[in-house]
Amino acid sequence: MRAAVLEAYGEPLGVRDRDPPTPDPDGAVVAVEACGICRSDWHAWQGHGDWADDDVPLGQVLGHEPAGRVVATGDRVSTVSPGDRAVVPFNLGDGTCGYCRNGHGNVCTDGWALGFESDVPGAFAEQVAVPRADYNLVTLPDGVGFDAAAALGCRYVTAFHALAHRADIAAGDRVAVHGCGGLGLAAVQIASALGASVIAVDIRDEPLSMARDVGANSVVDASAVEDVPAAIEAETDGGAEVSVDALGRAETCRNSVRSLRPRGTHVQVGLTTDTERGEVALPTDWITRWDIDVLGSRGMPPSRYDELLRLVADGTLNPGALVTRRVSLDAVSERLAAMTDYGTEGIELVTEFGR
Repeated sequence: MRAAVLEAYGEPLGVRDRDPPTPDPDGAVVAVEACGICRSDWHAWQGHGDWADDDVPLGQVLGHEPAGRVVATGDRVSTVSPGDRAVVPFNLGDGTCGYCRNGHGNVCTDGWALGFESDVPGAFAEQVAVPRADYNLVTLPDGVGFDAAAALGCRYVTAFHALAHRADIAAGDRVAVHGCGGLGLAAVQIASALGASVIAVDIRDEPLSMARDVGANSVVDASAVEDVPAAIEAETDGGAEVSVDALGRAETCRNSVRSLRPRGTHVQVGLTTDTERGEVALPTDWITRWDIDVLGSRGMPPSRYDELLRLVADGTLNPGALVTRRVSLDAVSERLAAMTDYGTEGIELVTEFGR
């Protein structure tokens, strides 16, 4: 099979022929129909993460947002069968630890990050192996296509988990989203669908236009205002109840915190770059003074995917609306390079894997 391999940080991926995977006794193999190209892949490609002991090894097959058809299962697998349509979470749990058993498999202490570690080669490939398939593989309902399922990826599920489960937003809440890449646009669409009034922030016209298209009530061009938190405070008559940093830069993180009204909630979903190296100074006394909550969010437990998929199936949410480009496996390096200068919009997918 063909697969895109990380051979040198920041250099084009090598598209190579590799042996197709075989399933573990408790695993499955999925033929990939679509896989998202995510900024987390860009971080891996750049060699980021050494400050958190999280750098991706050379030789890794990247790609962590796949959907496709099950083609093989191990003899211990009982919940999925060859031919089933499925989406693969990137945060794979072992299904047995206390966190998995209590519905928090996205933080499984013995789990895997698909496409980021050597034990779980990724899905920029014709096929991908999935460990502990009974726990991790999620079958797709009728009406949810492969492109929409791949668009769920890590971005859409992270945004949904952040807003619906972690921040517990309610109808009428004012939600600010800082950064309108794929993750930020997912947060905009989800918050709007859950009944919030959404303010989207970016420095580019195209993402701000997309944000309006997917549900933002208003937008703030951060390149055109001197004080983003002040602009949001004016727009919301006192600040947001929930503010999301979907980019991970020090400026957007601090702006997000400062955009909140008293007793507001900041949610961090964007990962930092090698400028911040995992550390951002925050206005701690201000957070204390105004009773601010600070939350992190990563992925979503596989056991809660059904909540999101029901909303996609009935049309409440439309991740497919965020898909802006479909490319071949050979074009992945070009699309990763475009992310360096924020030259992508929405969610891009690999949908062609053969020669």
